[in-house]
Amino acid sequence: MTGLPDLGRRDREELRTTTDPVAGVPSIGQIAGLRPRRRPGDGGEVSHADVDLLDALDPSDRRTVAGWLEAGSSPGTRRVRLRVMASFLRWLRVAEPDADLLAVTGPQVDRYCDAALDGRLPGGEAGPGRSLAGTTVARKRAVLTSFYVFAWRCGATRPGRPPAAGAADGRAGNGAAALTRDERRLLRRGIERLAGEGRAAEAAALALLDATGAPVEALAGVTAQDLRTVAGVGGGDGGEQAAVVVVRAGRDDRTAFPLPPLACRLLRELHPGRSGAEPLLRRDDDEPVDSAWLGAALTSAALAGGIPRRRAARLDPRMMLAAPAASWRSAV
Repeated sequence: MTGLPDLGRRDREELRTTTDPVAGVPSIGQIAGLRPRRRPGDGGEVSHADVDLLDALDPSDRRTVAGWLEAGSSPGTRRVRLRVMASFLRWLRVAEPDADLLAVTGPQVDRYCDAALDGRLPGGEAGPGRSLAGTTVARKRAVLTSFYVFAWRCGATRPGRPPAAGAADGRAGNGAAALTRDERRLLRRGIERLAGEGRAAEAAALALLDATGAPVEALAGVTAQDLRTVAGVGGGDGGEQAAVVVVRAGRDDRTAFPLPPLACRLLRELHPGRSGAEPLLRRDDDEPVDSAWLGAALTSAALAGGIPRRRAARLDPRMMLAAPAASWRSAV
């Protein structure tokens, strides 16, 4: 007696076929949170068509995709990754049928995102001929970037430049140029508007990114204990102490950055309800912030500040890495 429910014949057959006996690679549908929905009321969690599409990949490609999906921090994250990857694969098969998934280049991702912005994705995700919002496209780009960074780190990418390349010279993996001074001014205006709309966590994360140029993994670890005041460094009016934030890049690697007034105010607004050691920045679903979330917030702020839609959709948090914080003094 195992305590498990008795399985019907169809369920037993489905379980027997969920692993490819030749490749030894599990079906995507076996990953937690990704059970395919094949008939009403069967307990499925995602589209069976998406699962079947990824299961049909070459075994080595499927192994890499499965590893990336399993690395998602929650079932919700894994479902978003599945939907984006399935959408990208459908577009590749129609627009660039000879493309190799693990040798895709930045310009190819650009063309996919442009198709999404122009309402040209196969199946019309927003409805026939309807374009997707800039923030949705930015989220798709960030999700795809996370896949190619994962594949590159695993040594699975085929000859070509990894999407992570280019961040050091101020460019995103999609080849988009670094933000200009005027674009940064517009972005800061957009951050203030997000804050005014009650999107405090997104506004605070972007203000912190702009002030520190730190990677999203470091920003996700900032706690109330990392907000400090330092006397005698010329901060504030009337002799007030300067606010700084300590950002940790590793166990022993810590750097203190001066905080501009907006970033300081927004971070302090996130204090209530958080313990001193708890991360200040969380998504609405209380999951840790990640590059996809931050990328979507960046696009929202850019649009709110007046940056053109197509340019806003191409912005990537990595374009702001190690950016000088001093320019905050001229912020709008």
